[in-house]
Amino acid sequence: MTTRVGILGLGSIGETHARVVTALSPRLELVAYSCGDDRAAELAGRVPGRRESPEELLADPDVDLVVITTPSNQHGEQALAALAHGKGIVVEKPLATTAARAEEVVAAWRASGLFGAVIAQRRFEPQHVAIKRLLDAGELGRPLVGEISVLWWRTPDYYRAASWRREPPGGGVLMNQALHSVDLLTWFLGEATEVAAIDGNLVHDMGAEDTSIAAVRFASGALGSIIASTATRPGMPARLGVHTDRGSFELDHAAITRWDFPGVGRPDAGTPTVSGAGDPSAIGDAGHRQQWLDIADALETGSEPGLTLADGLPAVRLIDAIYRSDATGRRQSVGDYA
Repeated sequence: MTTRVGILGLGSIGETHARVVTALSPRLELVAYSCGDDRAAELAGRVPGRRESPEELLADPDVDLVVITTPSNQHGEQALAALAHGKGIVVEKPLATTAARAEEVVAAWRASGLFGAVIAQRRFEPQHVAIKRLLDAGELGRPLVGEISVLWWRTPDYYRAASWRREPPGGGVLMNQALHSVDLLTWFLGEATEVAAIDGNLVHDMGAEDTSIAAVRFASGALGSIIASTATRPGMPARLGVHTDRGSFELDHAAITRWDFPGVGRPDAGTPTVSGAGDPSAIGDAGHRQQWLDIADALETGSEPGLTLADGLPAVRLIDAIYRSDATGRRQSVGDYA
């Protein structure tokens, strides 16, 4: 069975999805796309299905599955529109830029019975899969403290190239660059319940934050910290650490740099993935290929993918609460956004 795919948005991440989908032919067939820049010319000779507007693509009867890779602030609205047109959806991170809209998308998807997946490709990296299994099995003990540090650098030209990158909440360092690390933290430690945060602009002159620091409480009782910035030259690999009542592990991007669990073997990181700490174009498509293989399998078998739209909620809920904490100067309950 071939699933016919349409892509909304052909920025750099949209091009990644187009390459991966094309490589999975004949399981997937890229039949339509809609975008607002010259990248369409690169596909014109291979995919004769350019649509002049997102609305035209969503209404296309030849499209079974819509991939949403537009600017982040459009994800939630377009996901709802695609579901209303009876299309299955794959949504690049974030699922939406507010918790309320993300909840609305998940509710609409559940009511529709349609296919729905959110992209969080770092969960498919072998070291993360192995760590998650060990945590769930209790072999690493009870998590006490989790920490992520995303100290990256983005040039002024990066922000000038696309206006949405300068506007909150979709363009800020939390929602745009650090979301994958936030997602891994909530995947390992569980849902967050409370946060206190400070955001700011230390280098870049824009509406969205380029730096954020937050303290987090999790439902399990564990505590955590988040430090994220695009103002720190030259940009360092994202760091993640978890400390339990039995030991600690730390990762610099994909490399496990600390593993202190007597009797528990260090997981294999497999083929290293590339960090985008200083250059977003350096990020490869290995993770996306792995997640799209999972999506293709699920489409063929009629099962749920490894990551459904609901898996995109915890990170968005937490980031939403961080923004509310900074705005109010007070602690905020995660999920209390009404």
